[in-house]
Amino acid sequence: MYGWMGKVIRINLNDNKVSTEKLDENLAKEYIGGRGFGSKTLFDEVPVDVDPLGPENKLIFAVGPLTRTKVPTSGRFSVSTKSPLTNTIFDSNAGGFWGPVFKSAGYDMLIIEGRAEKPVQITINENIISINDGSKLWGKGIKETDQLLKESLGKGYQNMMIGPAGENLVKISIISVNAHRAFGRGGVGAVMGSKNVKSISVKGSKQPEIFDQEKFDFMIYETDKWIKANPLTSKAFPAFGTSVLVNLINEAGALPTRNFQQTYFEDADKISGETIANKILVKNDACYNCPLRCSRKTKTNKMEGFGPEYETIGLMGSNLGISDIEAIAEMHYISNDLGIDTISLGGTISCLMEMSEKGLIDYKIDFGDIDKTKELIYQISKREGIGDELAEGSKRFSEKYGAVQYSMQVKGLELPSYDPRGMKGRGLGYATSNRGACHLRGYMIGPEILGVPKMLDRFNPVGKSGFLINQQDFFVVVDSLAVCKFVTFAVGEEFFARLFSTVTGVEKSQQDFLDIGEKVWTMEKLYNLKAGFSKNEDQLPKRFLEEPGTGPAAGQVFEQDIMLSEYYRSRGWDENGIPTNDKLKELGLEGIDYHA
Repeated sequence: MYGWMGKVIRINLNDNKVSTEKLDENLAKEYIGGRGFGSKTLFDEVPVDVDPLGPENKLIFAVGPLTRTKVPTSGRFSVSTKSPLTNTIFDSNAGGFWGPVFKSAGYDMLIIEGRAEKPVQITINENIISINDGSKLWGKGIKETDQLLKESLGKGYQNMMIGPAGENLVKISIISVNAHRAFGRGGVGAVMGSKNVKSISVKGSKQPEIFDQEKFDFMIYETDKWIKANPLTSKAFPAFGTSVLVNLINEAGALPTRNFQQTYFEDADKISGETIANKILVKNDACYNCPLRCSRKTKTNKMEGFGPEYETIGLMGSNLGISDIEAIAEMHYISNDLGIDTISLGGTISCLMEMSEKGLIDYKIDFGDIDKTKELIYQISKREGIGDELAEGSKRFSEKYGAVQYSMQVKGLELPSYDPRGMKGRGLGYATSNRGACHLRGYMIGPEILGVPKMLDRFNPVGKSGFLINQQDFFVVVDSLAVCKFVTFAVGEEFFARLFSTVTGVEKSQQDFLDIGEKVWTMEKLYNLKAGFSKNEDQLPKRFLEEPGTGPAAGQVFEQDIMLSEYYRSRGWDENGIPTNDKLKELGLEGIDYHA
């Protein structure tokens, strides 16, 4: 096979059985790789009623046909599972170097099932795959675990691991990649912890074969030119990283502030990308083969590490009423080392802060309280005190006290750092995302804020569904190839289709790609429907529908009914958000029982 390595590893931890399987060529041609492989395998192998933290759930890691090639940003890979936070079908995407090295070991996918009796450490060195005792690593933070693995395994290995939060089944825990990248959302770290897997290390020396090397080299030359010609990919991200968005989003009236009570933060400039560059930046950093170099190594007076990225700044900064960039960075370092998703962490703590502000809970914490926030991060990771309740995420926490209206989430997943009253297409993306509130299931920041590929009126509630659907379907393909979404600012759908055909020898047009994306998106929707989700879960919190925004978004609310109805019609679904029989037949998904 060209592009793909042609092999899959399956590890059953119930009996420590390791087997390798030939990659199904039809799976490769129809689902590409990455997220496509993961969603299809989960759909086929994990019943909707399994306990996400039980042995029947699976962790499915997959790379794509572009991974480990010269394609810029081709260092990404995915994990798919049933989420313990949302109970939906779930996938997450990460960069770094683990994915390319896993492919160099000769594999396209790793499926982990069952549960080990005691903590284990998995090592993959091409044909040598071992399950070792991981007890000595259990309880240790991400940085120490990574260092100990490097010392014990030697050169050439790339490590992926969980921290104490994942071990303690915190439902907002992450899987860390190379100690400072992450599968961040949905509690995937808790799934890995439930299987007693502390780490997975890989080493390899193989290269994927390219179908047409001469044409491929020319297309890489063209890609490099387009990346250099685009101001976002050539200047903005390299200069300031994702934090370049802070002032832009704030001036649009979409920066979450004090649990999304306001849409404009008066001290945004104190926590912006420009301030990071001036005060705490050490140097830029990059994932495998990435010219954007949007990651940042930083240092405060007390600590050092990587980040914070835009999402952390919004959720752990303005949304908590905190304007001290060094404090935000330190909370980011601590969360990364303990293995906690900073988006859900910020959303959950801000929910607690508002409930405390309104006297709804016997725990006192004010917006802006840095010391108590840091203390809570440790408590959540250990499930100690109130941290045990917060470890369940904001939806379950607020429901316990009859105050779910203060949880800013969709399907149990906390909102990222974009307020939907300031950019309404983004709100529609939150409502319709199969994994819950997510800014990467259609990156509407492009057309609504950055004017890429064209500028849309961010306050207009109509005419957004077609654009969003195209992005949602295309990003399935991007996640499956698998490359970074930021490169799509410079390189479009048609080019990726030609690049795929050049690498694999399998001819796909731009429309073929979008059809694959729609099929996977719809399949994920069917999984959730069978699990009991309905139109009732395609809803934003009432705050966004009833309480007007502030600042540049003053007076704006999210017109949910108008936008959701338009979206369902555009998808070919009925008024309840259920794909019609004609649509399922068109996508080759007819005959699937999706009833709960």
